[in-house]
Amino acid sequence: MTVDPYGDERLVELYDEDNRPGADHEYFLKLADGATKVIDFGCGTGLLTRAFVQPGRVVLGVDPSATMLNYARRQPGAEDVTWIDGDAGAVLPAGDADLVVSSGNTMMHITTDDFPWVLEALAAALRPGGVLSFESRNPAARAWEQWGPEATYSERDTPAGHLKEWMEVTEVGNGLVVFDAHNVFEDGVDTVYTTTLYFRTVDELRAGLEKAGFGDVEVYGGWHEQQLTDDSRLFVVRATKP
Repeated sequence: MTVDPYGDERLVELYDEDNRPGADHEYFLKLADGATKVIDFGCGTGLLTRAFVQPGRVVLGVDPSATMLNYARRQPGAEDVTWIDGDAGAVLPAGDADLVVSSGNTMMHITTDDFPWVLEALAAALRPGGVLSFESRNPAARAWEQWGPEATYSERDTPAGHLKEWMEVTEVGNGLVVFDAHNVFEDGVDTVYTTTLYFRTVDELRAGLEKAGFGDVEVYGGWHEQQLTDDSRLFVVRATKP
């Protein structure tokens, strides 16, 4: 995982605005029905994490970005969440969580070498019968082809001032896509965040989950459990610890 993909407080404050709750949040919250302990792995600003909070439920938010977590801790309801600064190695193998979720591109940030042990760490946090669910982009949809400067350039006014932003893909190959996100505020400084995403096929996801000890692996083509097709833009993955 990237150590701190959002090191600029100005960008963190825009994150929730750019990633409003939608069908993804509805899906994860429905999975949490009846759960007494939920772990949000890669929680970011904690928008989804805080939505899990209800009486009698333990909620943990885990993220390697100190900037993100500092913002999350200042939000309404943050006191009802246990925030953990770190990667999967910081998730205790307590074996008592009912649900682990990972939203956005979190699982795609994980390198090929790290993917097996991360899945094992998440499995160790779950009770028998507990569920892991996350999303991953379908490599066949080739989303990165739409991430060029011309397609992604925009300008907007923000609380921190006028912002120009765009994306530029710098490397593609063997399931790996690297891109630079450019962010230019009125001071003229181009703050560039380089992101590496690992696009995995359904077979690769299934194999990794099964090797980590998961069973009953289901992969859907969308948040409403649509049937998976070659044209599915998104994989919605759900796996159960036996």
